[in-house]
Amino acid sequence: MSLDLAPERGTSTVLHPLRLLRPLRLLRRAVRTATVTAAALLLPLAASQVATAANVAPGAGYWHTSGRQLLDAANQPVRIAGINWFGFETSNYVPHGLWSRDYKSMIDQMQSLGYNTIRLPYSDDIFTGTAPTSINYSAGMNSDLQGLDSLQVMDRIVEHAGSIGMKVILDRHRPDAAGQSALWYTASVPESTWLANLKALAGRYAGNDAVIGIDLHNEPHDPACWGCGDTTKDWRLAAQRGGNAVLSVNPDLLVFVEGVQTFNGVSGWWGGNLMGVGQYPVELSVAHRVVYSAHDYATSVAQQPWFSDAAFPGNMPGVWDKYWGYIFKQNIAPVWVGEFGTTLQSATDQKWLKALADYLRPTGQYGGDSFSWTFWSWNPNSGDTGGILKDDWATVDTVKDGYLASIKAPGFGDGGDGGDGSETQAPSVPAGLTVTGTTSGSVSLSWTAASDDTGVTGYDVYRGSTKVGTATGTSYTDSGLTAGTSYVYSVRARDAAGNTSAASASVTATTPGASSGNGGCTATYTVSGDWGNGFGVDVTVTNTGTASAAAWKVSWAWAGSQKVTNMWNAAYTQTGSAVSVTSTPYNGSLAPGAHTSFGFQGTPGSGGVPTVSCTLS
Repeated sequence: MSLDLAPERGTSTVLHPLRLLRPLRLLRRAVRTATVTAAALLLPLAASQVATAANVAPGAGYWHTSGRQLLDAANQPVRIAGINWFGFETSNYVPHGLWSRDYKSMIDQMQSLGYNTIRLPYSDDIFTGTAPTSINYSAGMNSDLQGLDSLQVMDRIVEHAGSIGMKVILDRHRPDAAGQSALWYTASVPESTWLANLKALAGRYAGNDAVIGIDLHNEPHDPACWGCGDTTKDWRLAAQRGGNAVLSVNPDLLVFVEGVQTFNGVSGWWGGNLMGVGQYPVELSVAHRVVYSAHDYATSVAQQPWFSDAAFPGNMPGVWDKYWGYIFKQNIAPVWVGEFGTTLQSATDQKWLKALADYLRPTGQYGGDSFSWTFWSWNPNSGDTGGILKDDWATVDTVKDGYLASIKAPGFGDGGDGGDGSETQAPSVPAGLTVTGTTSGSVSLSWTAASDDTGVTGYDVYRGSTKVGTATGTSYTDSGLTAGTSYVYSVRARDAAGNTSAASASVTATTPGASSGNGGCTATYTVSGDWGNGFGVDVTVTNTGTASAAAWKVSWAWAGSQKVTNMWNAAYTQTGSAVSVTSTPYNGSLAPGAHTSFGFQGTPGSGGVPTVSCTLS
């Protein structure tokens, strides 16, 4: 006998970010050895299925599959390296956290941390005209969401994510807001409703390649089976019906199919057992659209036998190979770990997350030829995992985020030969984008040169999502701007073959304006984590004066060789050891006594905590 623990993870429906622990259900099952015969039937891609344009950045357009790889519209290997943002599936009927933040700033922060895809869980309730609750509209926050129903809010989230180059996967997480279901249907939400709503969603985003696919149903579990032939329980057969429904109205989408709990008597995580794929693959009406999805968790969710194995964590690659990794390794299809997460409080969980990140293959070494993933979760209010954000819905858990650094792929992964001999290798992403100067009407920028096998011929400079100019060198001045205004910039490199890199990390520049003369400001610098080759810092800025401020600036100089590697909720420049940080458009305004925060990750060096100064304007 083995102990199989398969919980329903905590997706809270509260109006505030409370961390609520959910009870875990214990299920005992007999386990018998299963032999899986895996066979790969690989079909060549038709020329009409692949865009031949070589001048698009990796990740552009709709995606398709070839063996174990995901390929974009230009046939470049791409990697999903994303985050789950839940809430649509709860009785809030909207992603959580909008009681604290503007949705655009939330998505921008995801991108700034290197996540390239958002998995959005939803329930079928949102097709009934549900009205979102718990959205904060004060001070202009979320102003363009007022009066919208849940699906219309989803439209805005998809629109903004697409505008900054991110992709979205829509996840049918629950039949209704009451909770998850073992099967894809319930008494109140029959299969016919599931199929109709899948088609409605696929049709709604037809032609919008920000949405790359639909996850058909979250975490099928006992009595769901795979390959048993009972149409009321066989998830593999149901996935074929659901996938074909999606493709009948939008044949460009990927179809994400999760596993079950038990196959041939061997049990694992809910949705995490894909052992039956080798014998019973999902076959759809459109080729090159199936991506298999596994879920995997640590002890903060539930115990599993492998955690107490004497060989742990060295035994984990074998466990993952058995349940889902073989699909990728045998070149059967791409594998996407749609959920994995942990509170990271125990040493076991820390070892598990490091081992899993190594198993998923570092992007720097393998590029797009890797497992894809979306971490659970962005939200801090997942009771048994917590999130990348802390409970204030702004501060990043830099230790947890740091474990994912090697497998992130901000530009979706490396490009390569398009398969027809054409050169589609995109240049490297320009690094070190810095604001070198500002006037009341201009911003000057510089960056480090990109590299490419055919040679970089120029750079495109973007203000927000608008291309404002080009440069042949590594600097540019944007003029004709408004005084006292913040602008966000990014840069893309172009090569001689016309290929374009992914966007650089963005920087924010604020043109100087009239000063209020309010100098009452404090900034508290707190080291939030240290993982050896990096560290995290949270900084709280407080207006201690008697007048409101429109913007703030924080600065310090390290005594050692520390360097900022990425920052959220603020823009920065670093020259030598001197760091200058400025507010963003959404957190610069501070009333007397009010405070806000920003954070960053850095590389280590001697010198300790610096003396920090703060000014308001």
